[in-house]
Amino acid sequence: MAEKTPGFDTLQIHAGARPDPATGARQVPIYQTTAFVFRDADHAAALFNLQEVGYIYSRLTNPTVAALQERMATLEGGAGAVCCSSGHAAQLMALFPLMAPGMNVVASNRLYGGTVTQFSHTIKRFGWSAKFVDFDDLEAVEAAIDDNTRAVFCESIANPGGYITDLDAIAAISNRAGVPLIVDNTTATPYLCRPIDHGATLVVHSMTKYLTGNGTVTGGVIVDSGTFDWSASDKFPALSQPEPAYHGLKFHETFGPLAFTFNAIAIGLRDLGMTLNPQAAHYTLMGIETLSLRMDRHCANAVKVAQWLEQDERVARVTYAGLPSSPYFDRVSRICPKGASSLFTFALKDGYEACVKLIDSVNLFSHVANLGDTRSLIIHSASTTHRQLTEDQQKAAGAAPDVVRLSIGLEDADDIIADLDQALTKACA
Repeated sequence: MAEKTPGFDTLQIHAGARPDPATGARQVPIYQTTAFVFRDADHAAALFNLQEVGYIYSRLTNPTVAALQERMATLEGGAGAVCCSSGHAAQLMALFPLMAPGMNVVASNRLYGGTVTQFSHTIKRFGWSAKFVDFDDLEAVEAAIDDNTRAVFCESIANPGGYITDLDAIAAISNRAGVPLIVDNTTATPYLCRPIDHGATLVVHSMTKYLTGNGTVTGGVIVDSGTFDWSASDKFPALSQPEPAYHGLKFHETFGPLAFTFNAIAIGLRDLGMTLNPQAAHYTLMGIETLSLRMDRHCANAVKVAQWLEQDERVARVTYAGLPSSPYFDRVSRICPKGASSLFTFALKDGYEACVKLIDSVNLFSHVANLGDTRSLIIHSASTTHRQLTEDQQKAAGAAPDVVRLSIGLEDADDIIADLDQALTKACA
C-alpha cells in the first residue's frame, strides 16, 4: 500500500519542523547566531565549494530559516525555497539570476503599487525593463514577449482589487516562449492556491501578510518548482553556464531541479544580502501553523462583508471575486477552490472625498499599509500604496481615486459590517 501523503493541515504544522537533536525542543529553536563552527579545514572548504550542504554564515543559511524554507517548499509543492527579508526582496531575487542589461519582464498591470514602482523605475538601474500588459488579454501577453524577455510576472490574486489571474493560460504562453512564469501568491497563500500546480516556475510571497498573519515581522520567500529546463536555451547563462565565482560550476548541471534554489542562496543572498533574520523566521513558522484555520475564517468573513456592501446604496461597485457578480467568479473554483481570500476594494458613489471621510470614521478597522492581518484593515490605495502611479495606472490596477481597499480580518463579521455602516453614514451624509 502506498504511503498516504499528509494533508495541508498536517504539513503546515510539521513540515520542516523536527525535535531539536541537541535538546529535544519540540518547537523550532531560534538559532540566533551569526556563524557556525566548521568540523575542520576540509569541511569548511567543501561548504564554500558547494560540495556539501551545511551552515556557514547566517546571511546565507540558518537552521531556523531552513525549517521555514522546507515548510514553504512543501506547502507550495516546490523542490526548494529561499527566504529573504521582504516580499520586495523576493521579487528582486527571483529576477536576479534570470535578467541581464537589456532584458525585460512582461508583467500584469494589476499588481501591488509598490511592485509597479519597482518594475517601472528601480529595476531600470540594473538595465532591466518591464512591459505592463492586461493579463486578461492573452493575445496581448503573448505579443509582448520578445527575444529579450526573461520572465512573465503576475499575482495569483491581485492586490488591491482581488482579481484572479488565469494561471493555466498564462503558464501555457510562458511555456511556448521558453521563459519562466513567476507568480506572487501573497494574497492567496498556498492554502487557497498553488501556482506550481497551474504551471508556475517560481512562486514568491510577502510572508509579512497572511503567512505570518499577525503583523509582527517582515519576510519574503521564493519557492522553486524545480521543473524548468534552464539549459534548454542560452537565455539563462547564470544557471546553465560556468559560474566564475565557483571555479566554473554549472548550477543546472550540478544541482538539477534545485539549480535556482542553490543559485539564489550561493549568489543572491551572498551578494545582495537580503537575509531573513531567524527570529522573523520563527514568528512566521508559528503563524503558518494556523494558516488554514485563519484563511477559512478570512474568506467566510469577506464573503459576508462583500455581500453586504454590494447591496448598500452608497456603494458603486465591489470587486470581490467571491461574489457571483464578479467577472472572475468562475475562476475561483478552478484557481482558488477554497476561497477568494479576503482582500478586495469597493467604490463609493460620492467619490474621493467620501473615501477620505470613510477612512477617518472607522473604529474597528485599522488604517495601515498592510494586509493579511488578523485585524480588519483599510486604506485608500490611490493616495498611499499606489500614489506613485499615474491615474491611468491606478485605474488599471484597481486603485482608482474613488476606491477603498479592505483586508477583512478574523473579527465577528457583524461587528465588521457595523463599523463600515456607521463610517459610511458619516462619509456619505
